[in-house]
Amino acid sequence: MANATDSQNEHWITCIVRVRDMQDQAAFAELFHHFAPRVKAFLIKSGADAALAEECAQDVMATLWQKAHLFDPSRASVATWIFTIARNRRVDAIRKMKRPEPEDLPWGPESEPDQADILALQQESALLGRAISRLPDKQKLLIEKAYFGDLSHREIARQTGLPLGTIKSRIRLALDRLRHAMK
Repeated sequence: MANATDSQNEHWITCIVRVRDMQDQAAFAELFHHFAPRVKAFLIKSGADAALAEECAQDVMATLWQKAHLFDPSRASVATWIFTIARNRRVDAIRKMKRPEPEDLPWGPESEPDQADILALQQESALLGRAISRLPDKQKLLIEKAYFGDLSHREIARQTGLPLGTIKSRIRLALDRLRHAMK
């Protein structure tokens, strides 16, 4: 079975090379007819409705045509590359759907907050500040970089030289401590 899978992947690699080098429409049609229905089914199984799955599948195949030069057979099989593009398109579509439309945003001056709300927020902020100050220095530094410095975990790893897993673990532990302190 592995041999059949390998030869099938070699065939798909050849098709992508033909698309990349010669804009070969027949090779693209073959890739499209094989992968587009599978991508759509994958997206539907992942929770997308049929219309979104169809739109994403079309986008994935258009990306394959436009970015065939980015495919590296030493890093992934053709199917893995295509389904990774599909997963990323689905995530992008979900994020886009969750963004508020401009007409949903409030316009004009906001009402003045209630004094009780202001006092409660000040007290909660003071409690959070005390809880952060009690964190171990290694955790406090990472919390400050992540939440006050607005850095991603990868950016923190580059800055500190710490492994990404260590950063994630320390932040998770710090957030647990803060959660308990805020109760």
